[in-house]
Amino acid sequence: GGYVANSLAIMTDALHMLTDLSGIILTLLALWLSAKSPTKRFTFGFHRLEVLSAIISVLLVYILMAFLLYEAVQRTIHMDYEINGDIMLITAAVGVAVNLIMGFLLNQSGHLHSHSHSHPHSHVPQSNSPNTAHSSSHGHSSLAVRAAFVHALGDLVQSIGVLVAAYIIRFKPEYKIADPICTYVFSILVVLTTVRILCDTGVIILEGVPRHLNVDRIKEDLMKIEDVYSIEDLNVWSLTAGKTTAIVHLQLVPGSSSKWEEVQFKARQLLLNTFGMYKCSVQLQSYKQEISKTCASCQSSSA
Repeated sequence: GGYVANSLAIMTDALHMLTDLSGIILTLLALWLSAKSPTKRFTFGFHRLEVLSAIISVLLVYILMAFLLYEAVQRTIHMDYEINGDIMLITAAVGVAVNLIMGFLLNQSGHLHSHSHSHPHSHVPQSNSPNTAHSSSHGHSSLAVRAAFVHALGDLVQSIGVLVAAYIIRFKPEYKIADPICTYVFSILVVLTTVRILCDTGVIILEGVPRHLNVDRIKEDLMKIEDVYSIEDLNVWSLTAGKTTAIVHLQLVPGSSSKWEEVQFKARQLLLNTFGMYKCSVQLQSYKQEISKTCASCQSSSA
């Protein structure tokens, strides 16, 4: 519709919808990849494909946005363009209607979901009980629906803005400058929507610690475990969004080597349950008064 009407505002609005579509596709891709088993070559699985897809989709959106911004600047400078106000108005009206329907459906879905699973309980279930996992999954689903509803409201506001611009251009063609102005505003919205994705994917590729975790806090809690003398090494990174992995190397206090299974179990429970790790590996060693750290080969030979 934007191409036929020669309206950059409609095209930019469609570009914003494309970012939403990319998010949905990435979510489906993540669900599909999570069901695939690791292979001998890809022992961690294929979770990073979601990250690569996110970067590619965002880069494509930026390329299209740069082209639209260039056209908007040219139109602002030269003002030598014509817009079909009728087609623009119809397309914008359809966009508003679709966003209204989507918002209504999401609102009804969240409302029904929150009421259909509100079962009374006579006691508080344990943290590892199926009831807790059941209610937690429903809570996350309800929050996801609510988040989608809020996002749909933002899209509705943007579509209303396009509709207002289309109304102005249809009945006041001399104010066609409203079209490139909408492109400028909506381009900012696209950047704000995608910059968080780029930051998160950058942290994952560089194997950084996820923003919701504090390494110092993890070390403090590990040191509180009985019979742990020191933390020799701790690495925390993400395979993909929401799937955090950790490797920790602990040294036991003198004379507690026989308790290594208990210490390992407590450390794993702490990482998996308290900090929500997807996978973790806990390495233990007996107390050594002096450990040579001159080079990796010395450590491996002494082990």
